[in-house]
Amino acid sequence: MADETEVLQSVSDLPVQDPPGEEFSAADLRWAKYANSEHHCDDVALIPYDRLEAFISGECNKPEYPTRFHIERSRKRDRGSLKEFRSDEYLKYRMYWCSFGPENYGEDWEILPSRRYRVNTRNRAARPQSMRGCTCHFAIKRLYARPSVVLIIYHERRHITKSGFVCHGPLDRDAIGPGASKVPYVGSEIQQQTMSLIYLGVPEENILQTHIEGIKRYCGLDAKVDSLASQYVHKLGIIIKRSTHELDLDDQASIRMWVDRNKKSVFFHQDSTETDAFVLGIQTEWQLQQMIRFGHQGILASHSSFGVSKLKYPLHTVLVFDSRQQALPVAWVITRSVTKQDTSRWMKALTSRIHSVDSTWRIGGFIIDDPTSELEPIRNVFSCPILFSLWHIRRTWHKNIIKKCSNVEVQREILTQLGKFIYSIWSEKNPMDALEQLFQDFVDQTTFIQYFKSFWVPKLEMWIDIIRNLPLASQESCGAMEGYHLKLKLKAYDDSQLDALQRVDWLVHKLTTELHSGYWLNLYADESGSFPQVKAEYIASTSWQRAMQIPDKDVFFDDKEPLSAKVASQKDSIEMRTVWNAGSEFSLCSCSWSMQGNLCKHVIKVNMLYAPRKDLQPSLSFQSFQRILLDLWQKPLDDSFSLDLSVAWVMQMQERIQKVSELATSDGIAQVAGKLPIQWTNKRGRRTAARRTSPVRLLPHSNGSVQRDLTPKKNRKRKRLSTLTTINY
Repeated sequence: MADETEVLQSVSDLPVQDPPGEEFSAADLRWAKYANSEHHCDDVALIPYDRLEAFISGECNKPEYPTRFHIERSRKRDRGSLKEFRSDEYLKYRMYWCSFGPENYGEDWEILPSRRYRVNTRNRAARPQSMRGCTCHFAIKRLYARPSVVLIIYHERRHITKSGFVCHGPLDRDAIGPGASKVPYVGSEIQQQTMSLIYLGVPEENILQTHIEGIKRYCGLDAKVDSLASQYVHKLGIIIKRSTHELDLDDQASIRMWVDRNKKSVFFHQDSTETDAFVLGIQTEWQLQQMIRFGHQGILASHSSFGVSKLKYPLHTVLVFDSRQQALPVAWVITRSVTKQDTSRWMKALTSRIHSVDSTWRIGGFIIDDPTSELEPIRNVFSCPILFSLWHIRRTWHKNIIKKCSNVEVQREILTQLGKFIYSIWSEKNPMDALEQLFQDFVDQTTFIQYFKSFWVPKLEMWIDIIRNLPLASQESCGAMEGYHLKLKLKAYDDSQLDALQRVDWLVHKLTTELHSGYWLNLYADESGSFPQVKAEYIASTSWQRAMQIPDKDVFFDDKEPLSAKVASQKDSIEMRTVWNAGSEFSLCSCSWSMQGNLCKHVIKVNMLYAPRKDLQPSLSFQSFQRILLDLWQKPLDDSFSLDLSVAWVMQMQERIQKVSELATSDGIAQVAGKLPIQWTNKRGRRTAARRTSPVRLLPHSNGSVQRDLTPKKNRKRKRLSTLTTINY
C-alpha cells in the first residue's frame, strides 16, 4: 500500500526491498509517493537490480489479470557521462506496458475490437492481435548513483481502459476467447440460474449438473459439451468470486462508472451537486418484467428508508406481490432526498420505462410505510388509491419492548396498551388519553418510557393523522413487507462487509448480485419446480405462509382466558406456544421468533381463527375500511344526486371485492368464469350466446371512467380489393 500522507522529493531515503520467493508482485512491496519535474506524483519502490525479472514475472502471472509486459521505451547512458546528477538519474531507463494496450482505448465505452494484423514490436504478449486498450504501465530506472538497485515507478497499477473499465482477464465480462464459437449455447435463463446458484453458495458439482441439464435442451449428449460446460461454470465462479464493487477508489467516480456500464439497469440517475441531491434508480430487465406482470391492476408497496443510520444513502425499494403474495423487489432507489421534486422525477422515470413496454399498464393501489412520504407524487404519477402499512411501527415497538423490558408480563401488557392506543384512533376518545394512562401504569419502566417519550411522542400526531386519513394495509401484506425487510437486512448487514457500508458502489453490488439472484431463483423454482428445496423455503419465507401450514386442530382456546390461545409446535407436538392478546395485531407469542420482535406464524394463525368471532373487535385494516365506507355514506347531506353516486360507488366496490374474494377462495379462474351469466350479443347478423365480461377486467380509473381491455383483436373479415383503373398514356 502506498503511503499517501507524504510525497517524497528524493529517493535517497527509500529502503531497498527484497521480498522472498522466486517471483513477487506489486502487492508484496511497500510503496511511497514520489514526484519530480519529469513526472507527476506516482508510486515508487526500490528493489535489487538482479530481482527485476522476478518482479516482472510476478506482475505477469496475476490470476486476476494474466498478461505480459512489453518494452514501450528504452534509454541508456554511460557511467561517468554526468558531472552533476539527481538521486533518481538513471543508467538504464525502460517503460513496460501491459501487452493488452495501449493502442485501442475504446471510445464511448464500446466493446473493443481485436486486431487483424500483427504489430512488429518486440516482446509482445502471446496474442498481439488482442489489444484491449489497457493503461497499466510502469517504468524502471537503474540508478546512476546506485547501479545495484532499480527504482520502480508505477504510473497505473490497474488493468483498465481510459474509461475506467476492466479490459482483459477473468474479470472482463466482454472477453472472448479463440474457442468461443465452439462453446454450447447458454441462454440468459441458464446463465442467470447458474449465477444465482453460485451466489447462494451451492457446491460447484451440483451447479454443473444443473447447468448441463439446461444446455442439453439445445445440445445433444456429448462429452465435449460436458467438458466445455464444466469450464464455463468454473470460470463463471472465478469471475464472481473475484469481482469487486470498487471500480474506483473514489465512491462517486465508481458509481459513475457502474452507471455507464449498466445503462440498461438504470432508470434514473442524478448526481450530487450543490443544488441537486444524489438519486440512483436501479431496475434490471427481469425486475421490469415482474413489475409489468404482477403490478398491472395489482398493488405496489414502498419499503422506505432502509439503513438511515448505517448506510451512506438510505435505500428505498418498490415491491410487488407475486402469485403467492410474496413481496418481490422490482426497483431500488438510493437517495436521502424525500422532496416532492426528486420523488416525482424518479417515479415518472420508472413509469415511463414501464409504459414504453406496455402503454396500458396501471396499478390498483400503492402501499406506503413512512408517514413522511410525499403523497402528491404518488397520486399524480400512478393515479391510484394510497394505503398505509403499520408493519414498521408495530415491529419497532415490539423490538424495543423486548429489549428494554425484561419481565414477560410487563412486555405483553405494554404491547397490549399500545395496541389499544392504535385502536382508539377511530373512536370518539382522545388517543393521547390512552397513552397517558400507559405512562402512569408503567412509570417504573423508566428505560422504555424515556425512549418512547423522546423518540415517538414528538411524531405521534403525524402517525395518527396518516392512520386516520389513509386506509390500512392488511396483516398479510404487512407480513410480506416484513419478510423482505428481514431478507434485505440479512444480506446488507453481513459482518464481513461492515467496513463497506459507507460506499454506495458496495450497496449497488450487493443488490444487483446476491439479492437479485436470490429472488430470481426463488421465483424460478416456484414456477418451474426445478429446485424443490428452494421452492419450499421460498413459500415459507413469510409468517403468513407459515401460518397457513398450521392445521386448525393445533390451535387451542380457553374459555376462562378468552384473550389467550395455545398453538402446538409443528416440530414437537408436545411443546406449546402461548399467544397473549389474541385477535390483535399487537399480540405477543412465547416463541423465539416473536421474542426477537418479529411477527410470528402463531400470532397470525390465532388471529385467523379469531376473526369470525363477533365478540372481538375487527382488525385494524377492516376498521379503517369500515370508516371509509361510513364517511362515503355520510357525504350526501340531502336526498340528491350525490346519494345516487355514492351508492353506485359502494355497489361497484362491493361487486369488485366479491369477485376478488371469490377468485381467491376458488380452485381456479375457470370455476369463477363458469358462474358468470350468459349475455346475448349480436354478431355478424346472428344472435349468439356469450359470457359477460368479468367485472375484474373492468376496473375504474381514477377519474371515474372504466378502463377496458385495449388488447388489439385480429380482424377476420376478408379485405376486398378495390378495382384499379389503369390509365393509358
